[in-house]
Amino acid sequence: MTVIHHRPPWRDTLVSLRVRNYRIFTLSNMVSMTGTWMQRIAQDWLVLELSGSVAAVGITVAMQFAPMLLFGLFGGVFVDRHSRRTILLFTQLASFVLAAALAALTLSGGVQVWHVYVIAFLLGSVTVFDNPARQVFVTELVGPKLLHNAISVNSSVFQLGGLIGPALSGLLLVAVGAGWSFALNAVSCLFVVAALLLLRPSELHRTTPAVRAKGQLREGLRYVASKPAIFWTVAMIAVMSLFTFSMPVLLAAYARDVFNAGAGGYGLFNTLMAVGAFAGAIASTRRLGIHLRTVIGAAAVLGGLQAVVAFMPNQVFFSVVLVGVGFANLLFITGANSLVQLSSNMGVRGRVMSVYVMVLLGGQAIGGVLMGWIVETYGAHVGMAISGLMPVLAAGVIAMILLRQGRMRVRVTLRSAPRFITIVPRADEESRQSFVA
Repeated sequence: MTVIHHRPPWRDTLVSLRVRNYRIFTLSNMVSMTGTWMQRIAQDWLVLELSGSVAAVGITVAMQFAPMLLFGLFGGVFVDRHSRRTILLFTQLASFVLAAALAALTLSGGVQVWHVYVIAFLLGSVTVFDNPARQVFVTELVGPKLLHNAISVNSSVFQLGGLIGPALSGLLLVAVGAGWSFALNAVSCLFVVAALLLLRPSELHRTTPAVRAKGQLREGLRYVASKPAIFWTVAMIAVMSLFTFSMPVLLAAYARDVFNAGAGGYGLFNTLMAVGAFAGAIASTRRLGIHLRTVIGAAAVLGGLQAVVAFMPNQVFFSVVLVGVGFANLLFITGANSLVQLSSNMGVRGRVMSVYVMVLLGGQAIGGVLMGWIVETYGAHVGMAISGLMPVLAAGVIAMILLRQGRMRVRVTLRSAPRFITIVPRADEESRQSFVA
């Protein structure tokens, strides 16, 4: 990996887009992500309208992410053995068929909650292969030198879709219903298929697929457990997935039960989070590097902000803090993604990323139901507070474990220093060497 010692000039903020293959893939990805966000918002609101239950929205989230929890590790092994480009072609075609089926059911007026559950589960099954393949394929598009920048650009594109998609979906929900959001998402999948066919294979940074052999799944798990930067990042992701990333459930409850804002308000809340996340994605491109302490600290900040949201007295303050939540969310998730990819060998990266994605999405399968139950039982405010306080607690515990393992302690000073907070060795304090926190 190329080590960067100085921040790149602003003209190089999106330097990875100078690579033709990556530029084509990213432009199609922007269209696809907009469609994905449209479907996600419309799907959750459709279930809420059909069932009248926030818990049902949580079940929808669980159905979509359960396949990754059950089969995610096998998806990573499959990705390591086969062409990522071919995998993405098939997954995008499958996503097109499923989105078109949901659109047809909804526009015909025959859609029922169980239809949404089944299609959500099937889409989640597609994600088992699509997500790890997409993560690893970025390296083939840009090479290792531009990987960190490309990950940040990917996040920017995802959040730009999150900025446009919920707004469009909210407008369509109010004007013509959920069906057209599903139809447009189906069309967006075809843009990715076209982009994959337009790529120049000769310009890809190909990696040799792993040879089929016994024990490859166990090998990937041992690798994750042996690398502290990966293991503790995945542990933090697990907590965030269970409690913090179930925002569709929480925002649906706030839109309907707290502020009476309806479908338009639900779309607005998601758009505001995407505004902050998009700003965070741009900020992440300016990072020189990423460290485990940065990821754990970002998780604590995100959790703290999300807990603050629970106590906002009105919709205006709630909306303003949501932008901050989106910003912190993106800094955390891009940091975690970058650290895991940059810390793993290409020979096992598919399996490592499948563990990461399994925890990230599979945790939300459990978290969606859990947070739905908490909101139904104790109310939206309690649910939002728990979603923020749990990662703060987890970040504190992980930080203490890491400090003890490294025989370090935290020092706080009000004097001039590189940072007000530093981490220093506990022994031999007079000759200690400070490490910037």
